[in-house]
Amino acid sequence: MSDSSSASIPADKAVVAQKAPFAVDVESGKKYWWCSCGRSATQPFCDGSHKGTDFVPLEYAADKDGALYFCGCKATGKSPLCDGTHGKL
Repeated sequence: MSDSSSASIPADKAVVAQKAPFAVDVESGKKYWWCSCGRSATQPFCDGSHKGTDFVPLEYAADKDGALYFCGCKATGKSPLCDGTHGKL
């Protein structure tokens, strides 16, 4: 998401990647790096687009196989997982 629409957003503000969670099938023992800035083109995961911002990716280590819902609005109180905050945006 490193296009001109996110270029005008201040470095200390997250971009809302989408107002819905990203459903991801995770694998036990695998690590995932959640994009906290919202600028990644590989949502919900980091692609390094946070460089030059105040954000860093958040590691999530899956402890079992299954579907999880990663936050897309970047405003969750349960990072990196969705807590429904997108419904209030």
